[in-house]
Amino acid sequence: MADLKERLLPPKPASAVNLRDASYRPSASGRQPFQGVDVMGLKKRGQGLRSWIRVDSSGNSQIIEVDKFTMMRRCDLPARDLRLLDPLFVYPSTILGREKAIVVNLEQIRCIITADEVLLLNSLDNYVLQYVVELQRRLTTAAVGEVWQSEGPELNRRRSSRNYDSVFGTPSPDYLPFEFRALEVALEAACTFLDSQAAELEIEAYPLLDELTSKISTLNLERVRRLKSRLVALTRRVQKVRDEIEQLMDDDGDMAEMYLTEKKSRMESPFHEQGSMGFRRLDKCLSIARSRHESMRSSESGTESIEELEMLLEAYFVVIDSTLNKLTSLKEYIDDTEDFINIQLDNVRNQLIQFELILTTATFVVAIFGVVAGIFGMNFAIPLFDNPGAFKWVLMITAVCGITIFCAFVWFFKYRRLMPL
Repeated sequence: MADLKERLLPPKPASAVNLRDASYRPSASGRQPFQGVDVMGLKKRGQGLRSWIRVDSSGNSQIIEVDKFTMMRRCDLPARDLRLLDPLFVYPSTILGREKAIVVNLEQIRCIITADEVLLLNSLDNYVLQYVVELQRRLTTAAVGEVWQSEGPELNRRRSSRNYDSVFGTPSPDYLPFEFRALEVALEAACTFLDSQAAELEIEAYPLLDELTSKISTLNLERVRRLKSRLVALTRRVQKVRDEIEQLMDDDGDMAEMYLTEKKSRMESPFHEQGSMGFRRLDKCLSIARSRHESMRSSESGTESIEELEMLLEAYFVVIDSTLNKLTSLKEYIDDTEDFINIQLDNVRNQLIQFELILTTATFVVAIFGVVAGIFGMNFAIPLFDNPGAFKWVLMITAVCGITIFCAFVWFFKYRRLMPL
């Protein structure tokens, strides 16, 4: 299988080989030094260097620079998984369990988690730096807890009676494998980031919507439109993270695939070391054929470990689901506000129609006076023109007829319920 991998993967550049040897050579201070690489040699082959932040299981961090193919060999990942971590491309949130690594793409946190290290793309983003600091803090706290655990059962019983939270200000460490601690920090960072954005959107949305209900203007409508666009985009991101966690919880095989420490310990056991190459090839084929869950089930702690990971995912599923419910409530409030505005606009429109109807009726009544004036303005002689009080009687009779016709129209509108009178 090793020969097959060497034939399928492209050849290693000389600079990458030197980098790998140098990155694992310990220094006098215990930290791994960063050695110079042949950058010009890499450029000739079209392979650019990437800066990565490496955090080991002890909490030590360093910055290394490796190329794409070295990272593929180091973590046993295909090229399509590394594209998920490329900041130049926008991919939805994804958590993938592979043979020797977990690929995490959750908002700003894009990293590769192995059994003994975490590799993040080097970035000045505040959330990436917070992830590194929080991961180091938790690993250090877990290391302190492991020291206490190894000091003897009697001393542990005496110290367990104390409040561990009062010493460190955080809950006592759960002794999960390294990859799950790193995954938990990534989930927490993503959920916290999305929840903070949802809270900011709420703070901005409710006063704006209340202002829109009191004063409908083009400016307020435009602000609400932009707010709704942001809400839809954020809801899609939260929904994707929620669906990804739910998909992992529903698939026991994917959860079993993510137990890198246990798989590494099994591969390093004497049974595997004494096994033949044929058995290794068979085990590799079975793992590719999605039978890794069966091998995990055959172990003694497989079921318990899956339950631990499932409980971890359930905790953050509740958090992200709460954020999604918060956004859903905000969307419903926006929809209710839009319905209220539409009702207001319909009411104003109906009032305008009623006013136009009354104005049209009054115009018709006034037109009667124009008809009478036109008739009496014709050039013909009648005895009525010789009567001095005829103009007064014509004016009074025309006014009474116009008022009568107007009242008749108003009664008709009320009878047909065309206006509330």
